[in-house]
Amino acid sequence: MKPFVYFHLVIVLIVVLVVSIAGFRGSHSPRPPLELFPDMNYQDKVKDQVPSDFFADGMASRPPVDGTVAIEMPSQNDYWATGKWDEAHWGDGIPVHPAHDGVKALAVDEENMERGRERYTISCAVCHGATGNGQGITSKYGLLGVASYHSDRLRGMTDGEIFNTITNGRGQMLGYGYNISIDDRWRILMYVRALQRSQNAALADASPQDQTTLQAKVKKGSPQ
Repeated sequence: MKPFVYFHLVIVLIVVLVVSIAGFRGSHSPRPPLELFPDMNYQDKVKDQVPSDFFADGMASRPPVDGTVAIEMPSQNDYWATGKWDEAHWGDGIPVHPAHDGVKALAVDEENMERGRERYTISCAVCHGATGNGQGITSKYGLLGVASYHSDRLRGMTDGEIFNTITNGRGQMLGYGYNISIDDRWRILMYVRALQRSQNAALADASPQDQTTLQAKVKKGSPQ
């Protein structure tokens, strides 16, 4: 009989343990429940629009951190923000910034090009490579099929469609519209076009002075 008694005793103890931990489902008690894993349900916090002694200005609601990128909510027909001239056609060229009163586009100059290079290096080069050939560091870890900017398809793609791809992604590429500002996306596009030009340039693309220098090197048998 002892094994039989021990068996029932163990069952009773298990039931008591389960009930003690889980509680009676559906029952009500004025006491707070025992939560072994509260999962951060209860923590120190402040609600919106209430004062706080923690900050010097007494405000609980804080302004955005310096450098925060806003999520723009453009209209669907805004080329600057969507890359489209209309619902059916991608645009081409660097667009006019709305803040410039419809007069001035982002200049394709050294300053904007350098900013584009910096943003490209941070967000794009890891997959597309420093020269845009699709052989970034991720290719060494099994991420294959990354597009090369030097393919005929991408060289012939409109600026607006490339901008849209940066914004919303395509295929295995995620979109960067959530953390790269609109102006910086256009600056990245400038730099991508510069990379394409650097790998597919003709002699006529160089200045007359550079053409003379290059031709002199060819005549001397120096590498081009």
